[in-house]
Amino acid sequence: MNTLSPSPSPASGGGESLLNVQGLVTQLRNGARIVDDISFTIKAGETFALLGESGCGKSMTALSLLRLLPDGVTHAGGTAQMDGVELFGLQEREMREVRGGRIAMIFQEPGLSLNPVLTVGQQIAEVLALRQDLHGVAAQQRGVELLDQVGIPDAQRRIAEYPFQLSGGMKQRVMIAMALAGQPELLVADEPTTALDVTIQAQVLQLLRDTQAASGMALMLITHDLGVVAEMAHQVGVMYAGQIVEQASRAQLLAQPLHPYTQKLFAALPDMTRRNQPLAAIPGNVPPLGGGMRGCRFAPRCDKAWALCGEQAPDWTVVAEGQGVRCHLYADGGSHVGWVERSDTHHLLNAGDGYRCAPPILPASLLQVSDLHVHFPIRKGILQRVVGQVKAVDGVSLEIAQGRTLALVGESGCGKTTLGKALLQLIQPTAGSVRFAGHELIGLNGNELRARRAAMQMVFQDPYASLNPKMRVAEILEEGMAALNIGGSSAARQAHIDTLLDQVGLARAAKWRYPHEFSGGQRQRIAIARALAVSPQLLICDEPTSALDVSVQAQIINLLKTLQQELNLSYLFITHNLAVVDYLAHEVCVMYQGRIVERGTTDEVLHAPKHAYTKTLLAAVPVIRSAQRNPLNTAPSSVAG
Repeated sequence: MNTLSPSPSPASGGGESLLNVQGLVTQLRNGARIVDDISFTIKAGETFALLGESGCGKSMTALSLLRLLPDGVTHAGGTAQMDGVELFGLQEREMREVRGGRIAMIFQEPGLSLNPVLTVGQQIAEVLALRQDLHGVAAQQRGVELLDQVGIPDAQRRIAEYPFQLSGGMKQRVMIAMALAGQPELLVADEPTTALDVTIQAQVLQLLRDTQAASGMALMLITHDLGVVAEMAHQVGVMYAGQIVEQASRAQLLAQPLHPYTQKLFAALPDMTRRNQPLAAIPGNVPPLGGGMRGCRFAPRCDKAWALCGEQAPDWTVVAEGQGVRCHLYADGGSHVGWVERSDTHHLLNAGDGYRCAPPILPASLLQVSDLHVHFPIRKGILQRVVGQVKAVDGVSLEIAQGRTLALVGESGCGKTTLGKALLQLIQPTAGSVRFAGHELIGLNGNELRARRAAMQMVFQDPYASLNPKMRVAEILEEGMAALNIGGSSAARQAHIDTLLDQVGLARAAKWRYPHEFSGGQRQRIAIARALAVSPQLLICDEPTSALDVSVQAQIINLLKTLQQELNLSYLFITHNLAVVDYLAHEVCVMYQGRIVERGTTDEVLHAPKHAYTKTLLAAVPVIRSAQRNPLNTAPSSVAG
């Protein structure tokens, strides 16, 4: 092993590269670095995955390459050459030809990236006209083909709809279709499958692989999903606090992750073998980018750190062919590997503390839903006459016991979110019964319903859309408490807010910031804190961990499980992450086209499924093939490479 200079190209292989990034530095105007000396290469037809927690600088790296940096952030050093052309040397007019043409980007939050006043077809047609010179009927036909490719059902009808008429997963697929419309040489995908269920995720990943095989398109994949990395990546860069701390081929990383941070990411993954013990969440938070850090940036959260880690930043060390790491443990021939001096961090992980066993008492029913229907009228013509009904929820019955978790799984658009909103009467049910704590909710007037809603809260799928952009976090969290007279004085509420922020893994000082100042994962934590602020009995969680990296996901799952035991909370957990379901849920309902097609205990549904649709969902789950993991038992799936 040997130590290299601070600006390595850690895993660059032989052959010509499509994109070659060396020593990339992006900083604030005050000089604080938020992307610090990043180097990597991507070859044609290759997938390079950038993996790390929310707030590590992954998206800022992508925006730097595309020269789409926000105000106050500037490129301060390094090069990015595409086929030998220096991107930072191009005029803005020339760079516009590169964006969307040679390089396309799928942004993390489609709700913010799609134009709300243009139809899906109009937005795709803009790209086709600019990049492929397609207009009129030809552009319309190509748009339908692209929507079909990314798995949007009834594409001929959907192409005339507006973004607000689509689910979160469908909006993400529209963004992918728009990116592929320009036939780019390099596709930068920022969390492209975050909002997608497992079957559509598998379909989209296969589409990207097929596109790569047919066109030689390179892919820069920004993700926190280790399963997607295992399915897609050829090379992986693990990013932390603005730096790449480990880089290797996919096989090397899955077989033997080197950096303590990478090891902890794998240890935080949920599965059925860990149901009775907390997940190994990483204590603390990612330090603020550009905060003038000294020594190793991961040292405050690392249980293998010693004095040198806090005093001196580690150099890049090549450990094997194509694999390198930025860690003092591997310097000097790896003489420090296995040395654990700091014991103060272990208690924060709670790795050996099991959850208390549930009391052997049959829990009382909290929520009872019987034959619930939610139908939406289809209107046509100038007079907007009703010509049919969309049966979003079609005769659903379910029951959630006190202190239990019911997981609701199914594809995007099957009616899961509509059902959750109907239970809270945010959408008026067409027919059926919803009884909460023995009281019928359907038919209540506004004041009666508000009183009942205090005990039922919802965590929405899109945290940015559900948080008021004009309010600080403290105001957002206090609003519900003040409306329900919870907490007494403002000082008491602020103390409760501090506790909530601690629980969801945010710094207390964050309460004076606005939602736009946070990453997607951090906003989701704020949304969860807001729901918990009024001490509900039932929490309806609509994809609460979909925007979170695995470490923060572990924190949130541990929090939800602890709160359930301490407060006897009940959860309706709407998700497409079957590994989380396997770890967290007591019962599972599988939903398809507005109906429940299979229900049972978690073991019955996930490990002995009866319905063909359930088997299809399980077969689509990405498998992390590693000797260190015992993933959800699913059918084998193909691996690129």
